[in-house]
Amino acid sequence: MSKYSVSLFFVLAAVSALPHDPILRKLDDGARYQYVQGPDGTPHLVDLWMKASDVAEAARYNPERQNVYHLFTRQNPTVSQPMLIGNEGLLGLNNYNPARRTVVLLHGWLADVTSDFNTVLVPAFLSAEDVNVIVVDWSAGAGTINYAAAVTNTVPSGESVANFIEWLNSVTGASPAMYHIIGHSLGAHQAGIIGRNVGGNIAYITALEAALPGWITNDNTFRPSDGVYTEVIHTNAGVLGYMSTLGDADFYPNGGINMPGCNSQECDHARSYFYLAESLTSAGFTGRRCASFVTAMTGNCFLWGNLRMGGLVPKTGQSGIFYLETNASPPFSRG
Repeated sequence: MSKYSVSLFFVLAAVSALPHDPILRKLDDGARYQYVQGPDGTPHLVDLWMKASDVAEAARYNPERQNVYHLFTRQNPTVSQPMLIGNEGLLGLNNYNPARRTVVLLHGWLADVTSDFNTVLVPAFLSAEDVNVIVVDWSAGAGTINYAAAVTNTVPSGESVANFIEWLNSVTGASPAMYHIIGHSLGAHQAGIIGRNVGGNIAYITALEAALPGWITNDNTFRPSDGVYTEVIHTNAGVLGYMSTLGDADFYPNGGINMPGCNSQECDHARSYFYLAESLTSAGFTGRRCASFVTAMTGNCFLWGNLRMGGLVPKTGQSGIFYLETNASPPFSRG
């Protein structure tokens, strides 16, 4: 055998010994495989180690082309009108009004424009105030069963939505002070990404049950500085939702886990947007101040000062950690 043949043999042997789908990084420091429930309650075993194939799948998602923007107003409360970045002509044909406040909704993993998150919050906002509601359908990025790819897609989608908002403001004269951005699960972190890419000037950002898997050590996690006032509602803390504080004000209804009337993690995870919806059209929920998220989760909160959870108006300048109790069925608020 020639020296060339021997060398080639060892090169081929070395290449064949490399992993077929190399691990690039760990999304979290915990267990590699975890069960994460989808919107329908189905548990999916997901891999929280980022592989080369995950990056390749995420790279196929183009939010500038694939994200879809649905406009709902009191003039069209049930059938949406399209909005398209760069298309000023559509603005003259739909019911968008820059003089009104604008609500932006961002769904989570395996969801889309028809998800419960949207069907609950769209009518609640339109009932409470004459606003523009823009539902962002980023299911082209969030709809994959590959959770690691969906986590990765959250970032470029947020950047793309921020571009859309900046364009909309530039052509209509609307201001970031007129916006309320709300996201659920993966969409909660995306709401923060949008806010920081609009310079932190969005008046009101609400993170509903910001996702936990894949975000513990993620540099793009929701931050207090993402908006002028940022609020977080935890209803499945430490399981599907983030446990520790993330915003200016963090609320832990019923301790942040095991919601009354629920018998599943997904029900807990979804309660956050039902509570927000009720807060828009009722007297709302009052939280009492806690020393830490640990005392909030145990209900041992006796510090001076209360704060209302949710609602239409940002509590600009307010901050803290709060505990409250709810009923098992609507009306959820105990006042």
